[in-house]
Amino acid sequence: MKFQSLALALIASASIAACTSMPKTPTMVSNEIVTGNNGMTLYVFDQDVAGSGKSTCNGSCADNWPPLIASDFAVGSEGGSSDLTLIKRDNGKQQWALKGKPLYYWFKDQKPGDKTGDGVKGVWHVAKP
Repeated sequence: MKFQSLALALIASASIAACTSMPKTPTMVSNEIVTGNNGMTLYVFDQDVAGSGKSTCNGSCADNWPPLIASDFAVGSEGGSSDLTLIKRDNGKQQWALKGKPLYYWFKDQKPGDKTGDGVKGVWHVAKP
């Protein structure tokens, strides 16, 4: 009986810890740029129209510029920020957007603080608050 109670207590503790470790927001601001909670720089794409609810970066583009997917975070965890919204991608997944512009990582950034995607082809830019 004591073993069952201990096992249930451990499971409950693990469940609570998992819930409380979930980031409250999918983004943060570091040195005047928007990053993911992993510290990696986030970018916006000039060809995406703010407020359209669509991403124009799909297929091989999304391989190079992975979208900030909502399933990585608790949906509805925007923390009350009206600047963060969700859009629906062509593949049906939800992607975070800032001020209506979808957010992406750059596959060549290797560590937090890298901004190697800023200015790529003149159409990719660091996301700013």
